Amino acid sequence: MVTLAFGALDLAVVGVYFAVLAATGAWFAKRGAKDTDDYFLGGRQMPMWAVAVSVLATSLSAATFIGGPQQAYVGDLTYLSTNIGMVIAAVVIAVWFIPAFYRERVGTVYELLDRRAGAGGQRAASAMFMLGRVFASGARLFIVALPATLIVFGEPAGGEVPASQLVLAIGAMTIVGILYTLVGGISSVIWSDVIQTGVFLAAVIGAITLLLMRIPVGPAEIAQVLSGSPGATPGSSKLTVISLSTDPGAAYTLWSVVIGFTLLGIASYGTDQDLVQRMLTCKNAKAGSWSVISAQLMGIPVVLLFMAVGLLLYVFYARPDVMGASMPSDSPDDSRTVFLSFILREMPAGMSGLMMAGLFAAGLSSLNSAINAMSSTLVSDFYRPMRAGMPERHYVLVGRAAVVGWGLVLGSFACFCVYWQRASGQTLIDFALSVMTFAYAGLLGVFFCVLFTKRGSTLSVIGALVVGFVVILVQQPMVWGWGAFVALDARVGVDLSLAASLAFPWKLSIGAALAFGVALLGSPRAGAQAERAAPTAAR
Repeated sequence: MVTLAFGALDLAVVGVYFAVLAATGAWFAKRGAKDTDDYFLGGRQMPMWAVAVSVLATSLSAATFIGGPQQAYVGDLTYLSTNIGMVIAAVVIAVWFIPAFYRERVGTVYELLDRRAGAGGQRAASAMFMLGRVFASGARLFIVALPATLIVFGEPAGGEVPASQLVLAIGAMTIVGILYTLVGGISSVIWSDVIQTGVFLAAVIGAITLLLMRIPVGPAEIAQVLSGSPGATPGSSKLTVISLSTDPGAAYTLWSVVIGFTLLGIASYGTDQDLVQRMLTCKNAKAGSWSVISAQLMGIPVVLLFMAVGLLLYVFYARPDVMGASMPSDSPDDSRTVFLSFILREMPAGMSGLMMAGLFAAGLSSLNSAINAMSSTLVSDFYRPMRAGMPERHYVLVGRAAVVGWGLVLGSFACFCVYWQRASGQTLIDFALSVMTFAYAGLLGVFFCVLFTKRGSTLSVIGALVVGFVVILVQQPMVWGWGAFVALDARVGVDLSLAASLAFPWKLSIGAALAFGVALLGSPRAGAQAERAAPTAAR
């Protein structure tokens, strides 16, 4: 192990951060939650700006904090172009989705499916969300365990972080996330997101400032070096933002961004209770709509900051012709930990602690919100219908029990991701995004059907969710190593495994299109058309 410079002052800084979180959690616990609307939706009284910051914090997560620099370090700036699709998605969500959710006064977005597809369709969508959120948040929890492992155990010399150490770190982070989410509900999650966003923004700005001080040439010379350095695709440079490549295996081309990432954004901000729950805490639909647009616009410069860190790290570690005598004596062997290594090896005392506090802030923000969202879905869409008429305090208690249960499930899946990510060979950003598509494909098809057509039934919704998941599954490279698929490949005489080489935005697009087609096969249940046409106030 390589000893890292993380001393008493750094530990004190991280300790202060956790103390602030504990204080805010205690305040919300004292304030208490009167009912599930208060616990899960903040009484629908949260200010728009705080909700926008919370949406931003949740959508970025530790995957951006660690994976963003890694993406620029090994590639270029094309990941930044994904914001094109995300902005388009935010407008779609603001115009069509959020008004529909507020019009129906839903507690979870899946309640919207009840009138069209019945309780069965609603619960199937809720179950798919919870499965998908376990995948997505479990992957993010695995990522945030990386820095915790390096702090406690040190950096492995010439190898990967041992899986056993990552599992221990995941366990510790899971316990912290459960305890904080348990006490205050969604209000505590949103306000802690505001605090945590300030912490990780201060951290990344500090990293950029320090890197510019350590690199012995000015910004103009750095830009010149980067423009002459090869990017992710032939003919591109490290400063390439828009890729016109037609390679279907490339994730961040103009075509995959406009199509695939628009769909990914609609799924994230429109069908995922984890993010939509925040928008439902605003006072009205207008504020909820502006919160998602504002969050996306704020996210563009924030993502650029993390990508800039990766570019500067490339100059710092990989360009001895530029660094000269200032070249560090050793560089990280694992690109996943390049930013973490710089934080722990090169930063002065106290600043390393600030950086790690920022990283934990990004990771815990995603973990807290995921646990809360899954708990609210479980209570609203499953438990309350089965145990109607109970006192509100009873449902709040059940919700808190669900927080503990879901936290343990997330932690378990994060341990599985330790091995999955290594087998996939993907960068951390690609891995975190790709695992989200398993649930999103089916949910996209179902919500497009319900919001934009007059079709859909319980069976077609369930079928669409299953088809979306299965289509994403069969496009995974590991699946084509199974005996049955190898035999199928040989029987048809066509290399069907080519689907596995597609970039994840295209896999999502295919899965969503097929799921939408399946959802259209169903006819609305009796009376659904009349209910849909009836004024909301009359219902």
